[in-house]
Amino acid sequence: MEYYGNKLCISAHELESGGIMTQAYCRQLASRNRISIARPGGGKGNYALIAVDSLPTSYRAKVEEVFPGGDEVRVSGWILSNYETDPAAVTFFNDRSLAGINLTDKKKKEYIVNASVLNCCIKLYERARDSKKLFGETYNWDMMARTIETLRRELGHTLPASTLRFRKKVNEYRHEGYACLISGKFGNQSARKVDHKTEQLILGLAIQGNQPYAKQVYDMYSAFVCGELEVFDPETGELFNPDDFTDKKGDPKTLSEATIIYYLNKPKNKLLIEHKLRTWTSFMHEQAPHVHRHAPEFSLSKVSFDDRDLPRKLKDTKLRPKAYYAYDVASQCVIGVAYNRNKNVDIVVDCFRSMFRLLDRQGWGSPAQVEVENHLMSQWKESFLKAGVMFPFVRFCAPQNSQEKYAEPMNGAKKRSIEHRNHLGVGRFYGKGKWRIESKKISDELNDTYEDKEYYSWEQLIAEDTADVKEWNNALHPNQKKYKGMSRWDVLVANLNPTLQPISKAVLAKYIGEKVETSIRRNSYCRVDYKDWWLSKTSVLEQLTPNNVNVEAYYIPDDNGKYSEVYIYQGDRYIDTLEDVGTFNTADAEQTEKDKEVFQAQQKKIAAFRKYINDNAIGHVGIIKDTSSSIDEEDEELEIETKVANDEQQPPIILPVMDAGQRAVMDI
Repeated sequence: MEYYGNKLCISAHELESGGIMTQAYCRQLASRNRISIARPGGGKGNYALIAVDSLPTSYRAKVEEVFPGGDEVRVSGWILSNYETDPAAVTFFNDRSLAGINLTDKKKKEYIVNASVLNCCIKLYERARDSKKLFGETYNWDMMARTIETLRRELGHTLPASTLRFRKKVNEYRHEGYACLISGKFGNQSARKVDHKTEQLILGLAIQGNQPYAKQVYDMYSAFVCGELEVFDPETGELFNPDDFTDKKGDPKTLSEATIIYYLNKPKNKLLIEHKLRTWTSFMHEQAPHVHRHAPEFSLSKVSFDDRDLPRKLKDTKLRPKAYYAYDVASQCVIGVAYNRNKNVDIVVDCFRSMFRLLDRQGWGSPAQVEVENHLMSQWKESFLKAGVMFPFVRFCAPQNSQEKYAEPMNGAKKRSIEHRNHLGVGRFYGKGKWRIESKKISDELNDTYEDKEYYSWEQLIAEDTADVKEWNNALHPNQKKYKGMSRWDVLVANLNPTLQPISKAVLAKYIGEKVETSIRRNSYCRVDYKDWWLSKTSVLEQLTPNNVNVEAYYIPDDNGKYSEVYIYQGDRYIDTLEDVGTFNTADAEQTEKDKEVFQAQQKKIAAFRKYINDNAIGHVGIIKDTSSSIDEEDEELEIETKVANDEQQPPIILPVMDAGQRAVMDI
């Protein structure tokens, strides 16, 4: 058996010689695709190989019985396929200042091979998926040791043969590195001087606030071991003792500058040093891993929001305008945009309004998910941007991690592909080549003043960015393999998510609309922005709290400040969507067809009001009173006595009997 193509394989000859299966039957199964041929036969010395795992269960069991050690063949094959010479080991053992001794070429080769084999064993240990596949639930050290031993001749390593000694060597190597591979017969090498405690001291010196160079770290270490520099633990205040850093003779444990450099440049140590020296934001952006992802299949499945500074500055303030974009992730289209002089809540609200205006014009539903930042959006976490209120899914990106948002690379791509081509002055003063822009140095007492070559008006910058957004949306989608000949806008329109929910305009208006405190007048309308808006129906009154006709009116103006719908609430409770019926000219000579339409619409509203009153009119009830009552129960008219100041008797005022509906109509 052998390992071929990442599979344990057996030849047809082995199957026949082991009495498991004839070659004729093997060919028959292969023709029926009942077994997998890893390598076809043919040619001198080239024999066919069958994947053991593809054999029928009974035959596979027979193979394991006749040819034991198949699992070790699998492990051996994995190691050989993943084995590679460790370049860092080559550097270490060829540098006397690192290894602490001049090694022969033979020893260098031996130690480099040993390190490379151990790297492979540790890699398999850490790859849980491969380890489980080869060993089962638990890492099998016995099998690994036996496998490594079988590879001794092929690889040329000199690692221990016994399981316990091999396992110990692996552990030493993980903690001590290459130094543990050098035989003790070479005496006390510098490599062994750098134990864990010494390495931690070197790293501690390297993370000083001034970010010292390797030469400075070497100087500080040498001064410390010689008693010239005091070093302490800032957490405990405990002084480090130079006597703890001596060799067997009691002399200071000297290290070369090359050794210091080696340990400072170990990938693990470089990472830990960066973590201490950089801000959390810089570390996250430059060192920390990030997720790997792909865009959704449908447009409006996810919309990502992000802000940016426009690349050029204003004449009046010498500052850059702020822009806020909403990108559909699938199509990369900008579906919402807003501008402001400051990054504040207003620009966020305007961006949401811009997006929903587009969606409303197109007759599309509400996005299934939005991806937003914490800074300006957190105020809506429990309301507008709570999952299920406006959007089924909401994702708040981690603070100080703009790379997390899909919109971030879109802003960069738009700048590189559109803005840099269309406009002068797009770049950075620290940029290189075509991305470098020159600034003019102003000689003043501060000696730190620079001016751009040109500044622009607000109107110009906004108009040009609006045009850039349009060009971006109508440019070819970058994935032309998938969307051949289609622009970003084409992809947006053609791939709408079929499960989108309709836009709840009433909810939307409450959170990102304009608000007006008003009241319901004459049981029929509210005055909003000097205009009367009618209730949709009189029965809306039933939703009001007792003795309270005050409401909050919300509306979302369009780009021109106009709006066609107003939504009223009492607190958090939606009451009604008001209607703009309009007014009509009372002069018959001046009336237009529009005036007549408005008149008829108002008459319908009044008729509906009267019908509601009549349908809900209160019925009369009879009251049987005590005979001692001073009120004449037989009277059909109500007498109300009034007194004047001079106490002169006045005749009673007689009011005709009316129902509630008649009284209400009189008030109109």
